[in-house]
Amino acid sequence: MSAKKQTGQIGVTTENIFPIIKKFLYSDHEIFLRELVSNAVDATQKLKTFASVGEFKGELGDLGIRISIDEKKKTLTISDRGIGLTAEEIEKYINQIAFSSANDFLDKYKKDANSIIGHFGLGFYSAFMVSQKVEIITQSWQEGAPAMKWVCDGSPEYTLSETEKETRGTDIILHIDDDNKEFIEKQRIEGLLKKYCRFLPVPIIFGKKTEWKDGKSVETEEDNVINETSPLWTRKPSELTDEDYIRFYKDLYPFSEDPLFWIHLNVDYPFNLTGILYFPKVKGGIDLQKNKIQLYCNQVYVTDSVEGIVPEFLTLLHGVIDSPDIPLNVSRSYLQSDSNVKKISSYITKKVADRLDDIFKNNRPQLEEKWNSLKIFIEYGMISDEKFAERALKFVLLENTDKKFFTTEEYKLLIAANQTDKDGSLIYLYTNNQEEQYAYIDSAKEKGYDVLIMNGQLDSHFMNSLEQKLEKSRFTRVDADVIDNLIKKTDKQEVKLTEEERNALVELFKSALPPIEKVDFIVGFEHLGEKGNPVTITQNEFMRRMKEMSELQGGMNFYGDLPVSYNMTVNMDAPVVSRVVADRENSSETISQLVDLALLSNGLLKGEALSKFIKRSLEKELKN
Repeated sequence: MSAKKQTGQIGVTTENIFPIIKKFLYSDHEIFLRELVSNAVDATQKLKTFASVGEFKGELGDLGIRISIDEKKKTLTISDRGIGLTAEEIEKYINQIAFSSANDFLDKYKKDANSIIGHFGLGFYSAFMVSQKVEIITQSWQEGAPAMKWVCDGSPEYTLSETEKETRGTDIILHIDDDNKEFIEKQRIEGLLKKYCRFLPVPIIFGKKTEWKDGKSVETEEDNVINETSPLWTRKPSELTDEDYIRFYKDLYPFSEDPLFWIHLNVDYPFNLTGILYFPKVKGGIDLQKNKIQLYCNQVYVTDSVEGIVPEFLTLLHGVIDSPDIPLNVSRSYLQSDSNVKKISSYITKKVADRLDDIFKNNRPQLEEKWNSLKIFIEYGMISDEKFAERALKFVLLENTDKKFFTTEEYKLLIAANQTDKDGSLIYLYTNNQEEQYAYIDSAKEKGYDVLIMNGQLDSHFMNSLEQKLEKSRFTRVDADVIDNLIKKTDKQEVKLTEEERNALVELFKSALPPIEKVDFIVGFEHLGEKGNPVTITQNEFMRRMKEMSELQGGMNFYGDLPVSYNMTVNMDAPVVSRVVADRENSSETISQLVDLALLSNGLLKGEALSKFIKRSLEKELKN
C-alpha cells in the first residue's frame, strides 16, 4: 500500500448494502454498540495471546477500551489498544463483503436482523444503522506497518489513506445521523454499555467517575469502568462462598429476596458452558417471572429471551448462562434446531435434577423448609418435561394438612390401607383451602383419611400429571362429594322414591335456592346415616379441575365458559329430612334453612340471601 490516498468500492454484489442495513436492522439498531465493542475486545484479546506466545514483544500497557462522545461534533468513538489493522487487513475484512445475490439476501434475511449480522459477519457494518459517516483510524501491532485511515459516508465508496496515530490499536468514529441523536446522549450510552458490556473480560471505560461536591456532581480523575472483568461464573466454585453467590444475585436483581438455591455450571465437553442458575422465591404469576436468565457469549450479553436454549420450565430460574457455542447473532429458528443448543438444554435439565436430588438425599429438612417456594419449579418441570419428571418423582414432596411431608412412595404406604376404594384405586384426598373446606376435612379425618394440601398455581395440572404416572391413583378434593362417596368402599344403598316424589322434592329444594349467576345445582338423594348433614353441597372434581386448568392454559376455553355446577345432596336418613318428606306442604321454611346452611358452608350465601338467612335464624331463635 503506497502512502497515497486510495479510493475504491466496497466489494458487494448487492447494489447498495447500506439502505438494506438501515432498513432491515433498524428495529435492533442499539446492538451496533455491542458489535463494535465486541470487535474491540477481540482485538485486545488477540494481542494478549500474541504476547503470551512471544510473537508480540512490546509493552501491552493500558488495554482498556474507551468509549467517548462529542455532542458538538455528534460523534461516538470506540477506542482500543489491540492488534490494529494493516492496509491489507482493511481491504480483506472491511472492504470485501460477499453476498450471493440481492434477491436471495432480501428474501432470506429481511425478517431477521440478527441473522443478517450473524450470517455475514456484519458486526462492523451495524455502525451504519446509526451513522451518516464512519471513520477507522488504526495502527497495527506489526512493526513497520503505517497507521491507516478509512472513511465511508454510507455509500459503497470509501477512502483509505495513511495517517498519523500515536498509539497501537483502533479508533472507530461514528458520525451519528440526525435520526439517532440518542446515541450521543451520555445516559443512553452508559445504559447500553451496562446492558451489553457489563461482564466483558477487558475494562470498558466511559468517561470519569463523578462524586458529589459542594452541592453538585463533579468529575474525578478516576476512570469510570463499566464492567466487571472476572464475573462470578468464570471463577471456580471452590473459591466462592455463599455470600459471594448471594451478592452476585443481588447485583443482577436489586431488591430481590435471597435465592433458595443455586447451581454453578461448568462443562467443556462436548460443548462449552459456564454459568450460575438461581432458584428465586416466586411470587405472583409464572409469566411475570420468566426471562430472568441472561445469555452471554464469551461474556458478551446476547439476550434474556432464553426459550429454546433453556427448557421451558427452567425459564423460571434466574441467573447467567455463557457459551461460546451459541453465536452472538442467531435467529430463534436456528436455536431450536442447533444440536449444541439441544445438548445444552439437556445438560441444564440434568444438572438441576441432580442438584435437587442431592439436597433431598443430604439435607431433606432444608428442602421441606423451602418447599412451598420451590415446588412451582418442580411441578412445572414434571408437567412439561418427561425426562425431568422421571427423575423428580424420587424427590417431589406432598404436604398434608398436618404440615408433614412425604415422597409419593411414602404417601402411598401411608394411605393404601384406608384410602383404597372398592375398585382398587388409591384415592388421594386434598384441599386447596384449609379454612374454607374445614368441615369437609374434619369429616374426612373422622373417617381416618389423610388430606393433602394442593393450593399451588399449577396443582390442577400437576395432579393430572401424577394421575398418569402413579398406578391406579386418583386425586379428589374433599368437597367434591359427600364423604361416603369420596372413597366408595361398597355399592351405595338405593333411595326408593317414586318419580313423582323425586320430582316434587327436587322442585322444593331448588325453589329454596337464591339466584346465583352462572351457577347450576343438581339435586340428588342418598342414604348417609342419621348423623350425616341433612344437605351437602359439593362440586364435581373433573369439571372443577378442568375449569381451573382452563384459567391457566389456552385452548381450554370450552370448560372456562361453562357455568359452575354443584351437586346438592339431600341425606334421606337425616331426621329433619324425614319430617320434610312427610310434610312437604308445610316445610318450605325448614328447607330454606337447610339449603342456606349448606350454601353458607361453601361460601355461596351472599348479599340479600345471606341477610334473609340471618334474619330468619334470629326470629326462630327468639321464638324458642
